[in-house]
Amino acid sequence: MIALAAIDHVVFRVRDVAAMIAFYENVLGARVERRVDSLGLVQLRAGTALVDLVDCAGELGRQGGDPPGEDGRNVDHVCFQVRPWDEPAILAHLADHGYPDLAVGRRYGADGFGPSIYLNDPEGNMLELKGPPELPEGTPR
Repeated sequence: MIALAAIDHVVFRVRDVAAMIAFYENVLGARVERRVDSLGLVQLRAGTALVDLVDCAGELGRQGGDPPGEDGRNVDHVCFQVRPWDEPAILAHLADHGYPDLAVGRRYGADGFGPSIYLNDPEGNMLELKGPPELPEGTPR
């Protein structure tokens, strides 16, 4: 069984990154935490979670198809924190439910870098299951 603990981050595909940053900072009180300009990605801290802004004209944004509008989507994916993270059990559980060939990757989330798995729900929404953050080398878990 998978135990969802919280929403880790939500990824919005955007056309005007500066306007979105201004909105999230000035209107909602979020703050820019991390930028990966080569990918067109800005991550804002929103409490314990992140709001990721992906520029539709950037490397990641182009992978999502048309910009938000009639023929494009603006939500790239929603990421759920999973605690505890028992990778073999989670992969077996997902395989038992029709997701046999999923890969675990190392990705950045609200708690830092850690393991994650991407999959689609029955309606085609992209979801990410995010494990706990990596601990510094030599630190017991």
